[in-house]
Amino acid sequence: MSDARVLLVDDEEDMRRSTAQALGLFGLDVDTFSSAEDVLELIGYSFSCVVISDIRMPGMDGMTLLQRIREVDAEIPVILVTGHGDVQLAVKAMREGVYDFLEKPFTAQHLAAIARRALDRRSLVLENRRLRAVAGKRDDIEARLPGRTQTMVELRYRLRAIGATDADTLIIGETGVGKEVVARALHDISTRADRPLVAINCAALPENLIESELFGHEAGAFPGALRPRYGKFEHARGGTILLDEIGSLPFDLQAKFLRVLQERVITRLGSNEVVPLDVRFIATSKVNLEAEVAAGRFRADLLYRLNVATLHVPALVQRKADIPLLFLQLVREAAARYMRNDIDVHPSLITEIAERAWPGNVRELRNAADRLVLGLDLKPDEAQTRPEKQRLADKVADFERGIIASALSAHGGALRPVYELLGISRKTLYEKMQKYGLDKKLSIGDDDYAA
Repeated sequence: MSDARVLLVDDEEDMRRSTAQALGLFGLDVDTFSSAEDVLELIGYSFSCVVISDIRMPGMDGMTLLQRIREVDAEIPVILVTGHGDVQLAVKAMREGVYDFLEKPFTAQHLAAIARRALDRRSLVLENRRLRAVAGKRDDIEARLPGRTQTMVELRYRLRAIGATDADTLIIGETGVGKEVVARALHDISTRADRPLVAINCAALPENLIESELFGHEAGAFPGALRPRYGKFEHARGGTILLDEIGSLPFDLQAKFLRVLQERVITRLGSNEVVPLDVRFIATSKVNLEAEVAAGRFRADLLYRLNVATLHVPALVQRKADIPLLFLQLVREAAARYMRNDIDVHPSLITEIAERAWPGNVRELRNAADRLVLGLDLKPDEAQTRPEKQRLADKVADFERGIIASALSAHGGALRPVYELLGISRKTLYEKMQKYGLDKKLSIGDDDYAA
């Protein structure tokens, strides 16, 4: 994908095709997508395009796409389109930072003019960031990974050194420390920054379709494969593949992935043709992979091949001196995201925040900042009552974790009967397993149950 393009998302094929053709007549380069999830794989801090999306779509809708994009970079222009004339929805979109909001029917000329202005604005944002870096001001890496402790200084130094290379990288850290933020930063300062970053959650891949999802397939490769399809590896051509929680990759698939790493080729299911693969691999893990190797759950040769360069992301307990500064930055970001006025955080609350344990690390700290901005948190003069509320929250979390762990143990790690028993979706079960560090391979009595 070249620079300065329009990414058009619409689940209706006729509308998608006609809008793309109309924008093309006005000199705009357009890439079309039928689902919002596919667009998210391309979003990054150096993203030079704009997004035009329908609001009402199956799966992830346009409003959710807007929120997810703003979590990555709040200055990426997103233009939302609706055919329902929903005034309240338009107001909500404007409050959440949409670049513009259009009601169907619209003229192609009007949409093209908005898209051009959005592209110009994005170009200015990226140029301003580059000029600030050249001028020696606080650079993008420090803005994304703030902290003055020695561990953070060393992390940023190693990240800059590795980022300029094509070396495969392993990122290790506890849940919530920001491993994906580090991975996106690596991609964005590399020579592959203008190509896709395809993130793959190894723990959430459907067990019966893993090979098809990663390697792709030809028509007729298996029942239901009516058309050939690119896999995620091939989709990232020229870019970066992020393998989130690589330790969850099934053991029998690890050998095939090792071949991909070594030879940089893939073979689609149902085909004998070898497809060259020009990508960089970044893997993350919250578990000790050496311990997984010793336990027979992870291949030693795969670990050695992945471990060309390693970045250890410290937990908050390892950089407690950074917590006050980090919390204040997260509060400012939350205030901007929710369109609220800046909040003066009382010193007593800052002291309490710095002294608290944060097992969820930066993710948990960010949630606390969001609650404070939204008025859901305690006021500084009520800080003494906070530990009691936290204990209650801990008890609720422990109860929920125990229920899920018991269900997993009772069903031998099979997920379908668990989420059907608990009355939740498969996605929700995966999210809660990740939140509580639960592994379907472990029994409830294992000491390693928590990550």
